[in-house]
Amino acid sequence: MGSSAIFNNYTSGNEFYDEMYNGSSIRAPYKKLYEFLKNYPAEELNKKEEMARRLFMSQGVTFTVYSGDEGIEKIFPFDVVPRIITAEEWNYIESGIKQRLKALNLFLNDIYSNQFIIKDKIIPIDMIYSCEHYLREMHNLKVPHDIFVHISGIDIIRDADGTFYVLEDNLRTPSGVSYMLENREITKRIFPDLLPQNSVRPVTNYPQLLYKSLAALSPRHNSNPNIVMLTPGIYNSAYFEHSTLARLMGIELVEGRDLVVDNHRVFMKTTEGLQRVDVIYRRVDDEYLDPLVFNSGSMLGVAGLMSAYRRGHVAIVNAPGNGVADDKAIYIYVPDMIKYYLNEEPILKNVPTYKMEDVSERKYVFEHIENMVIKKTNASGGYGMIIGNSATENEIEEYKKQVVLDPRSFIAQPIISLSAAPCYINGKLQPRRIDLRPFAIFGPSGIEIVPGGLTRVALKEGSLVVNSSQGGGSKDTWVLNS
Repeated sequence: MGSSAIFNNYTSGNEFYDEMYNGSSIRAPYKKLYEFLKNYPAEELNKKEEMARRLFMSQGVTFTVYSGDEGIEKIFPFDVVPRIITAEEWNYIESGIKQRLKALNLFLNDIYSNQFIIKDKIIPIDMIYSCEHYLREMHNLKVPHDIFVHISGIDIIRDADGTFYVLEDNLRTPSGVSYMLENREITKRIFPDLLPQNSVRPVTNYPQLLYKSLAALSPRHNSNPNIVMLTPGIYNSAYFEHSTLARLMGIELVEGRDLVVDNHRVFMKTTEGLQRVDVIYRRVDDEYLDPLVFNSGSMLGVAGLMSAYRRGHVAIVNAPGNGVADDKAIYIYVPDMIKYYLNEEPILKNVPTYKMEDVSERKYVFEHIENMVIKKTNASGGYGMIIGNSATENEIEEYKKQVVLDPRSFIAQPIISLSAAPCYINGKLQPRRIDLRPFAIFGPSGIEIVPGGLTRVALKEGSLVVNSSQGGGSKDTWVLNS
């Protein structure tokens, strides 16, 4: 495939879509990068890789893996070879995500008010009320500008034939955007000429877009609203992201103990006294937000916060109760939501999904389990799932028992052969499976999506699991201008 030794033995199989190589030639968007790498000495690339690792280390770009009761902080693995998306592909992905988010937002407004989608029998009522993230406290609560999903991360994958699919919707407290920003900064440092040569669209304006959107939600309509980022604290796995985004937006990073509610208004404690808070970008889960309403033992939230929110004195981003819309069992119905609320055909497809509550579907899944992934509807991070072709018979039998005991908590999908992109591993380019998490901001003026997102990589050979907690890493994502 090329003169440089790093291309030796690069094998692109027929069982997956290779983003760079179409089997006989290099795909057009990768040609400039290929020419650059082809003539780039491996020892220089090794230096760039080491430089990237040192930059991540010095800037504290970490995540936490929980093992037992301990949290182990790790440097986020970064691959120096970017993933490239054409302008045409991006337009398709962007329009599909916008359509999907409009429908999901209408769905959340509906199920917490008139529930037309239930009355019209599009979604079974039991499916909604059995969801552990459905909050009765949000019923008939008017959210500012009717926006529930202010910030989302929609996971996109590509099948063997090149078709894009939505794998899941992350609508509660989606994470990863800080890694998208850091990946771009690292690429600028190690390959300063490559970005302008390839006419890559910028992503660095994300914090400004987010700040503008948050400021527009202020209930006091003041020119300089007080916005805070509410974090569970330094032991949270995404704390690096919380502190990074707060710094980039120029807002205060607070914990629950830094806030107090007085007369149904939220205040931040400062050395100069109490300061009124207008908008809270919270990275604390629903159940810990307000000990007076949800988990009474929570030390992470603010007593009385929901009362202030209910009266319209503070905006909370994302709105509480969003979890019902990213439940993996509700995911099945998103194409129906798009048709129901928007009267449109879905642009982006769902991965075919089987309901384990349906006896005939469960039977089919169990009979074809070697080709299936079974997932818990409310698990994340690659946990709580079984991949049929890589599990032992004993593991499969034990998992089946769990499914039969509580079928509502599981869904199944065929094993999708994720697309692969070239990664620099052990001195050579090797294909590794990837997905993409673009980040969308839904504000009063509409939906904005920075071009690209976080490309996650399954760094283990043959693995389909891209989550960092399961040995995955990430790479810079380039969306080309033309």
